[in-house]
Parts: sequence; structure tokens; C-alpha cells
Amino acid sequence: MTSRPATTAAVTRGAQRMLRSAGLTSLTEVSLPSGRRADLMALGGDGEIWIVEIKSSPEDLRTDHKWSDYRAHCDRLFFAVDGAMPIDLMPADAGLIVADAFGGAILRDAPLHRLAGSTRRSLLLRFARIGADRLHVINDPEAGAGLLF
Repeated sequence: MTSRPATTAAVTRGAQRMLRSAGLTSLTEVSLPSGRRADLMALGGDGEIWIVEIKSSPEDLRTDHKWSDYRAHCDRLFFAVDGAMPIDLMPADAGLIVADAFGGAILRDAPLHRLAGSTRRSLLLRFARIGADRLHVINDPEAGAGLLF
């Protein structure tokens, strides 16, 4: 049996590969203005923002009551799971991605809930700054203090 951290890492990698092939770019572990942290935030070329919540097991889903808060920070909300997760447990009002370490597929598209312009602008700036900060630390590992990550 695969460990939960290994499952999470594999699903995250596969979901990111799937997002990239669909024309979206993504960041992992994005802190949101609400104080929550999105497992994946993806940005489309048209500015559409997706949040993908990774679930590694039925227990992980049952104990997580914060995911509905993510809707205020995205146009579309998805769950990503591996092939062993019983998909009938997944909330029907969110999109569903099934992924492994090599890729993924959207089994159910997420409903569109357009963000307000000011919220979108704030999240786009946050996405850009987090990405830039992470690149900065690659080039200058001692620069980590005070960065958004």
C-alpha cells in the first residue's frame, strides 16, 4: 500500500502535468488571503483561476472541512485523487481529476463561478509574486526571509 505522502506527491505531480497540457500553469501550496493554503492553484492564459484540492484517501476527505472556503478564491474548484479513491465519495459540486505520477484526466468539469474583478486582480498578483519569490530562492537560497512562498 502506498503511503499518504507518496500518494499526495504522485497525484500532485500528475495533476500539474495534466494542467500544463491543458494550457494552465500551476503553483503548489499557495497561501490565500483567507489564511488557507491551496494544494494547487492554476492560471489559464485568459486569467481564469483554478484551485485543485488533493485528496489522498477517504479519511483525508472526511476530515477536511475547509475546502468549500476555496471557492471564494477561484473560478473553478477541483478535487484530484488517485485511481484507488472511491469517486462516489467526492463532492458532486466540484470538478474531479484522477491522476497518478505520470498524468491525469478530468472526469468531471468544475462549475464556473466567476471571481469579482478586484479579487481576480489580487489573486493574479499573489500568484505572480509567489512564483517570482520561489524562483528568487532557487538563485539565492539565503533570500527566503520575508518572501510569500
